[in-house]
Amino acid sequence: MRETTAGLGLRLAAFLVFLAGLAVFLSACGPAPLYREQAYVFGTLVEISIAGEDPARARQAAQAVLREFDRLHRRLHAWQDSELEALNAAFARGSAPVPVADDLAAMLRDAAAWSRRSDGLFNPAIGNLVRLWGFHADEYIPRLPAEAEIQRLVAAAPSMDDLIFADGRLASRNPAVRLDLGGYAKGYALDRAAAILRGAGIRNALVNIGGNVMALGTRGDRPWRVGIQHPRRTGAIATLDLHDGEAIGTSGDYQRYFEVAGQRYCHLIDPRSGRPVQGVQAVTVIARGPQAGVASDVASKPLFIAGPAGWRAMAKRLGIHEALLVDAAGRVDLTPAMAARIRWEGKPPPSSTVAGDDAVADPANLQAESARQRVGHV
Repeated sequence: MRETTAGLGLRLAAFLVFLAGLAVFLSACGPAPLYREQAYVFGTLVEISIAGEDPARARQAAQAVLREFDRLHRRLHAWQDSELEALNAAFARGSAPVPVADDLAAMLRDAAAWSRRSDGLFNPAIGNLVRLWGFHADEYIPRLPAEAEIQRLVAAAPSMDDLIFADGRLASRNPAVRLDLGGYAKGYALDRAAAILRGAGIRNALVNIGGNVMALGTRGDRPWRVGIQHPRRTGAIATLDLHDGEAIGTSGDYQRYFEVAGQRYCHLIDPRSGRPVQGVQAVTVIARGPQAGVASDVASKPLFIAGPAGWRAMAKRLGIHEALLVDAAGRVDLTPAMAARIRWEGKPPPSSTVAGDDAVADPANLQAESARQRVGHV
């Protein structure tokens, strides 16, 4: 998922500056030495920080994680040769069910469950719309697609519920389905990283995949401290402590976008309209539990798409207690639980408000809530 434009270079340079600042933060949080390893995977910079371990042991564990990231990247790529693209080609042909690996089938079933919980706002089946807007490419061309093509793909209504699983094979009843796990894969990779590190006996680590972050243990005698990227300038808008087993994820209109006539068009597509979401700059969520990485990656998307009017209800539906939204004017809304945790960098953003009750009310979320309670809230 690499990009080659000058714009990417500027964004990557800005991210590296931010990451360097984050490293200073981490170094100040305790006496335990840090081992760090970086790579470029999933179209973004990845950093693994391991605290208080023998460097050789830390290196071995970090490289095992990076090998897994590379494996997932090659299997799940949305527009280059991959297992996912082979499935997409079969769907487009309307062919008979094709073999699918057990773990990939499990990912797709899980993604389908998240799609249902989000009323379809998280919809990995709309890869054709993502491609139509030019985001299945290394270079984003500032060009608007034809209105007729947008409406054709919206009318086709591709859905994760169109997938048919049977006896280790997969088919789609809708040839318009094109799978894109870009809103799921980084979170899944975080969960895999946590499993690999714990399996190697690593108790204290921080894994950062382009701003999707998972914490294990602590950094010395304090929690890991991370920054929330400012959506319109280099550096953090706020910081917070991330505790053992927690993951934080952000969706923003600054990550993959182009501009036409002064209007920004980002890669986050509303399945209902077939258009990039307007009115939101960024959404950040915190998740915990056995699937914290996936939850932190997935949940930010439907909150972003729901927008300023609907994100609170969607957070409640998905069982997300800690979340904040930055609207198009730079105003910030946040849940009470998030307000209790963040530290603003400098003066708080304009019109910051604490929005409503963030308790989980939907019975569909009771099982997930029970798992969170077993882990424990901060």
